[in-house]
Amino acid sequence: MASDDDLARDLAEEAGRRLLALRASGAAELGKEGDRLSHEFLLTELARARPADAVLSEEGKDNPDRLAADRVWIVDPLDGTREFGEAGRTDWAVHVALWERGELAAGAVALPAQGRVLGTAAPPAPGPSAPGQAGGGQRGLESLRVVVSRSRPPGFAARLPVTLLPLGSAGAKAAAVICGDADAYLHEGGQYEWDSAAPVAVARAAGLHASRLDGSKLAYNQADPWLPDILICPGVLAGPLLEAVRAARARGRE
Repeated sequence: MASDDDLARDLAEEAGRRLLALRASGAAELGKEGDRLSHEFLLTELARARPADAVLSEEGKDNPDRLAADRVWIVDPLDGTREFGEAGRTDWAVHVALWERGELAAGAVALPAQGRVLGTAAPPAPGPSAPGQAGGGQRGLESLRVVVSRSRPPGFAARLPVTLLPLGSAGAKAAAVICGDADAYLHEGGQYEWDSAAPVAVARAAGLHASRLDGSKLAYNQADPWLPDILICPGVLAGPLLEAVRAARARGRE
């Protein structure tokens, strides 16, 4: 039987292949069809491979029985539905993660249009260090590249001494940090557990920091799957960035 890490990777990769084929077909209502196709594939395969486990999917009805389960797969069949429907965009993803007894235990983020699958089965090596990372501290933050939402960048973001890079899917944003194409991912304004569970599992396996914007722990398999905010970055940048976020938020209240 495949390990949980391998299963997450294989399912995310195959769902991605199916989404690429759908995209190439020119189907009407591409985003809606993509959500449905990937969701049905993932649930069918999880029921076959892990019949005793619970599932929380963006596209499925939430079953409260998952709250008493020891193992819950948290999946986003198509993260970045809007980007998937826009010709030429590559910032959409498939997320497959496993929560087990309080912690994220496995995960994979497939970026089909980029030909990438990042997972805990073979955690990616850290990307190139950004200027200012080595010494930490507030000094050097102006050299950092921070990915934010295309449609809902944090209100405080413009007050940070960093370069902002708008991008689609949360998985694509986390992947940019994991692969060294960006230095941090900041989000405020809310998202759901399926938006970040797989990206966080992979980021942590790659040795990165992941937390709320106040530095507190990200919690999964909660009764309300809403998560207000998130930071993913190298550990050496976590303190300076959390401090900069606090300062920027405070200036916004003045």
